[in-house]
Amino acid sequence: MKLATLKDGSRDGQLVVVSRDLSQAQHAAGVAGTLQRVLDDWNFLAPQLEELYAALNDGKARHAFAFEPRECMAPLPRAYQWADGSAFLNHVELVRKARGAEVPASFYEDPLMYQGGSDDFLGPCDDAPFASADWGIDFEAEVAVLTGDVPIGTTPEAALEGVRLVTLANDWTLRNLVPGELAKGFGFFQSKPATAFAPVAVTVDELGAAWRGGRVHLPLTSTWNGVRVGHCDAGQEMTFDFGRLIAHIARTRNVRAGSIVGSGTVSNKDWSRGYSCIAEKRCIETIERGAPETPFMQFGDRVRIEMLGTDGASLFGAIDQQVVALPAARA
Repeated sequence: MKLATLKDGSRDGQLVVVSRDLSQAQHAAGVAGTLQRVLDDWNFLAPQLEELYAALNDGKARHAFAFEPRECMAPLPRAYQWADGSAFLNHVELVRKARGAEVPASFYEDPLMYQGGSDDFLGPCDDAPFASADWGIDFEAEVAVLTGDVPIGTTPEAALEGVRLVTLANDWTLRNLVPGELAKGFGFFQSKPATAFAPVAVTVDELGAAWRGGRVHLPLTSTWNGVRVGHCDAGQEMTFDFGRLIAHIARTRNVRAGSIVGSGTVSNKDWSRGYSCIAEKRCIETIERGAPETPFMQFGDRVRIEMLGTDGASLFGAIDQQVVALPAARA
């Protein structure tokens, strides 16, 4: 099934069921008002939502209405946890190679991960506000999963059973703030502003054969100012599947329902497939020509991130955002 959260003036929005073709929606208040409520009691509430979903797709929903992605918040507007991995080691290899550094052997066995802010996500079509374009504004196209409860010490195989929903993320990064923060030895913070998510989150059965091995084996398309810059395969070269990423968190703590886990920038060794973040393009330019040439994003720029199924239809709807200047009084 496919689920979304509509803006209603509250912090957590209104849960709706969305038709498979993303054209229609049905309020789910009779089952659960919010997605977090469903994640908290998945085994009881999900089957009821599946019934609504079937009726909607069969044209039998009593109160269906046109689905509008621009009215959506993130599927889970605020979460108990947002943990983002770097599961595509090609991305790490490029970054390291561009600065003449080797990738430590441990990186191929132990996933990289940071914990970002989860109290304030952006909707799929919300503007992305920043105080300065000098901060090095960059998009990051990713796949993400929403989990149920996963107990401490869970194996990767068992952890994969905790995946409830799949969606897309734009994990904004302010590249020029990263070096100073990493130099402190405490990781990312201000360089990682609010993440945006696709309009719709889907259960793994909606992905069909594309969901295998804890990965989504489909291309993820990134478009920057109307030009397609990336068409990267999100499955084949994902070094650590979502089971491994979730188990990495669960090594020392419980993972609670309503946690979101990201794949990190989707990246392929075949450079002709393009890029899912500008930093990677700049790394390639540095490797090939000695210095980066592509600038980071400027105010007024727009990014669109989307994944199509094998039938050519959008699976999650698109993240479609414009970079805007934070009002001077607030900046």
